[in-house]
Amino acid sequence: MYERMLDKKAEPSMPELVAHCGICGDMFADINGYLTKEFETETEIRFPYGNHYGWSVKHKKKSRLICDIFAEADAFTVMLRLTDKQFAAVYDGLLDETKEVVDNRYPCGEGGWIHYRVTDRKQLEDAKLLLRVKLGCLASGAQRRGRK
Repeated sequence: MYERMLDKKAEPSMPELVAHCGICGDMFADINGYLTKEFETETEIRFPYGNHYGWSVKHKKKSRLICDIFAEADAFTVMLRLTDKQFAAVYDGLLDETKEVVDNRYPCGEGGWIHYRVTDRKQLEDAKLLLRVKLGCLASGAQRRGRK
C-alpha cells in the first residue's frame, strides 16, 4: 500500500509519476500544476534523501526549497518544512487528520518537517493551504481553504 517508486536507476517522466499515483494521479498533477502555474516554482524530478524515499518532484523558488512531492501507489506525499508561526497561522483551519500530522512533525529549529499523505480532495486542499503559507501567500477566512 502506498508504494513509492524506488528504482533509482529508472528515472520516471512526469506522466509516469502521475500514472504511478493511480486513483490520485489527477490530484498529483493538480498540485504540481498549481505550484508551477500559480507560484512559478521550478521543478525537478529527483531521487532525494536515500533509497527509502523514492522519486519526487522538487519545487523551488530561486534557491529556496518549497517541497518535495513523492509519487505513491494511489496517493502522494508532500514533504515540507514550516516554522511554528506558519503552522499556527493555519492550524485552526486544518482537518483533524492534518492537525495530527502537524502535531507530530519532526522538529527542526523554530519549526519542523511534515510528510503529508494525500488520498482525497479535502487533504489536497489542506496541502495547498500549507504550501500557500510556505510561499507567504496566506489570506484569511474562506480564501485560506481555496474557496471564493
